[in-house]
Amino acid sequence: MDLKDYKQIASQIRVDIVKAVHKAGSGHPGGSLSAADILTALYFKEMNIDPKNPNMEGRDKFVLSKGHAGPVQYAALAERGYFPVEDMMSLRKLGSNFQGHPNRDKVAGIEMSTGSLGQGVSVSVGMALANKLDKNEGRVYTLLGDGELQEGLVWEAAMAAGHYALDNLCIIVDWNGLQIDGNNEDVITVTPIDEKFKSFGFNVVVIDGHNFDEIFSAFDEARNCKGKPTAIIAKTHKGCGVSFMEDQAGWHGKAPKEDEAMKAVSELGGEW
Repeated sequence: MDLKDYKQIASQIRVDIVKAVHKAGSGHPGGSLSAADILTALYFKEMNIDPKNPNMEGRDKFVLSKGHAGPVQYAALAERGYFPVEDMMSLRKLGSNFQGHPNRDKVAGIEMSTGSLGQGVSVSVGMALANKLDKNEGRVYTLLGDGELQEGLVWEAAMAAGHYALDNLCIIVDWNGLQIDGNNEDVITVTPIDEKFKSFGFNVVVIDGHNFDEIFSAFDEARNCKGKPTAIIAKTHKGCGVSFMEDQAGWHGKAPKEDEAMKAVSELGGEW
């Protein structure tokens, strides 16, 4: 595929997110939309996975540490062929497999049930260490929110990753600068993110999280880096692709009404 194809897939993932959150009447569109390009790159190019055999030996694994952004993972899995897109439209409904946060026992392709911030990255470190001990060549990728960096658990995990030289681990930070209470820097300062990860022994790459050339290059560097884990700091826009949602903290956890959802889908080039 060329860049145009990846961009089209990312746009469709964003359309799926908007539709699913609208139908649910609740959810987290902002941080799901900001991560769509990163998950497109992971599921459609970077990771060694097989939708027809989700549990294959030696596969790469992805953990959504910021589990509230479940819609972006559901949409990426659906577009990749793990299940029909229509299935995820039952998001957050009573009895649905597609809960507000990912559940590994309910949905194919989910490697860990997440939601409590800091736990996803911690388990990812355990997965990467287990792969090392088992001589399993599968890599582990995990996506964190930048507000999630306020959790002490994240830095305990980073300390362990650096200590064990987990070069099969790639942490991606969705750095959109906003969390549910507003600007990260007004809540608890998280910067400088890059220097913090470097101090824990990480190879660090800072990129535009909406530029596929930069995303692919960062994953190449992570894969080729030996002797230390990699942290990709991806600068993004919350609500990316939807004009009235972009860079607005208010859309962290609010579902669009029908007229808003229709406008968003239109802006994304989708069909209502």
